[in-house]
Amino acid sequence: MLAMDQGVVEEWLSEYKTLPDNAVSNYAASLKDKGALVPALYKVIRENYSDLLEPVCHQLFEFYRSGEPRLQRFTLQFLPELLWSLLSASSARDPHTSGCIEALLLGIYNLEIVDKDGQSKVLSFTVPSLSKPSVYHEPSTIGSMALTEGALANHGLSRVAYSGPHIQRETFTAQNRFEVLTFLLLCYNAALSYMTPSSLQALCQLSSRVCICGYPRQQLRRYKGISSRLTVTSEFLVQLITGIHYALCNGDVEVGSKALDDVLYRAQLELFPEALLVGNAIKSSMHCAALKSNNKEGPRSIQVEITPTASRISRNAVTSLSIRGHRWKRHGAHGNMHSAPGGVAIPEISLTGVSGERMPNGDSLRVRPDGRAPSDGDPLGAASEVSPEPRGHDLTGRGQEVRRQKSVRRMVENEGSGIVLAGRSQY
Repeated sequence: MLAMDQGVVEEWLSEYKTLPDNAVSNYAASLKDKGALVPALYKVIRENYSDLLEPVCHQLFEFYRSGEPRLQRFTLQFLPELLWSLLSASSARDPHTSGCIEALLLGIYNLEIVDKDGQSKVLSFTVPSLSKPSVYHEPSTIGSMALTEGALANHGLSRVAYSGPHIQRETFTAQNRFEVLTFLLLCYNAALSYMTPSSLQALCQLSSRVCICGYPRQQLRRYKGISSRLTVTSEFLVQLITGIHYALCNGDVEVGSKALDDVLYRAQLELFPEALLVGNAIKSSMHCAALKSNNKEGPRSIQVEITPTASRISRNAVTSLSIRGHRWKRHGAHGNMHSAPGGVAIPEISLTGVSGERMPNGDSLRVRPDGRAPSDGDPLGAASEVSPEPRGHDLTGRGQEVRRQKSVRRMVENEGSGIVLAGRSQY
């Protein structure tokens, strides 16, 4: 470790000890401006025999115990590297180098499993329903779902999964090690959006190292670390995959893809169905979704499909207006005369000219409901009496034609109910 890095860490250790309580919030906001501090702390954690490791772990625990969210997230960003240091030390059977790391991890675990009053905490998780949209899926992309009686009965129900209460731990054993580490990864994944790129890379490296150590793939990865196999659980791998998924969608494509392949490789060897299901689902979605570029300074998010807006809805939607327009076009294809179901001939009327059978005075001939033309003795014929003087095409005539067109359209709208308007139009 360089003397410059050691000086940065020592200054950080002494600065927080002399800090008053009312300045903790401002101090937490200023940590992001210390660019040389985080790499120096990574070097301290990776050097198991460093003299600064114990005071660093103690101060990280003080950060987490303070209750300040920014200080807690500052500690959590080192969690992947702390987990690897613990697992590698336990594999090498050298507990003296990992005592302070164990104390730090156990302290974070015991703080997270209880609430502010010291009571055991029970975590609840709502299982999403495929029939309702979420941030991960749209029901339209799944396809049509059969509306069975059972599906309708469970449509409005939401299943809830519970975790806890958890038992407080004082030491790490072979039985509880991965139970504690899995819960710590759960807390880390809850703050994934605040993690730095270096922390996400450390998580991917942790996943690859844990899964390939002691297996033939270790030679392909050219990793020269420990060569003994590490015992893992399916729940631990699922939490690793959750973090890898976020890293894949936020720029670390190369490292994240290798880590996902290594986790799936180990899950196949161990026959872990949960890890295989989640890992293969994420790997399949990566082929369909366009990943972001390697620009790590951009906004961080997971790309999902959104619900179509009004502009994306097809314009060929069937409405009452479109049906009416389609009916007028269909009748117009057979000529200017429209035929109603009762046999009434309806002329096509425009503002510029009159088509169909029309008398000189502007009145159209009416046809009886039985299809015969009105006779001289018929009341309809009397109603259709011809005026000897034709009307001119003035403004008054055009207004009458507009009213006549509205009358004919009302006849067409009523043809479905069998109503036929007859008689002379009233002006």
